Amino acid sequence: MKLLIKPLFIVFFSALFLLACSDQTVPQEGQQYTAIAKPLEDKTLAPVSEVFSLTCGHCRNMEHFLGQISEEAGTDIGKMHITFNDSAQAAALIYYAAEMQLGTTPDSAFMDELFAAVQMPSDSSETEKTQAIKNVFKARELISPDQLSQQQNDDLRHKVANIERLSTQSGINAVPTFIVNGRYQVIVGGHKTPKQIANTIRYLLKK
Repeated sequence: MKLLIKPLFIVFFSALFLLACSDQTVPQEGQQYTAIAKPLEDKTLAPVSEVFSLTCGHCRNMEHFLGQISEEAGTDIGKMHITFNDSAQAAALIYYAAEMQLGTTPDSAFMDELFAAVQMPSDSSETEKTQAIKNVFKARELISPDQLSQQQNDDLRHKVANIERLSTQSGINAVPTFIVNGRYQVIVGGHKTPKQIANTIRYLLKK
């Protein structure tokens, strides 16, 4: 009997060990992600969208890891510019003026230029900031936000109004973060590496 008990204990504790190791890789609600109280149902929202602001320094840093996160998660990542305050709303107009003309999400190089123009040193004049933004658009052969036609302005305002609705509905008040399938928000602070963020996104896409 004693000879049988020892192997059984080994199998039992080995199973517990494997289960514990497995649990560590499974994202936990409240730690790595949270459910959005009222899911965002909007056809313009990508299955995975980074929620960000051009005014946010952490978002500027996150931009450098989006390629890796996208590759690890096995999915494209769209963008949703948050509008939770006046400065974010103004920056949203700049971002969506670019996205609207491109017909797609700006690439990383373009985003770097937009971040740099919007986040110029605090001692820069408004004229310098405006010119910097114009230069970014001109370099891409796009119309700067202050020179859009009436129809383009109407389309832009409509787009930003819809984003403002989604922004309010999401309840998100800190960026950067990610929305998955309009139902879940990734808790970026609950991860240590871009690979872990990608793992959570991959998990939520299947949830």
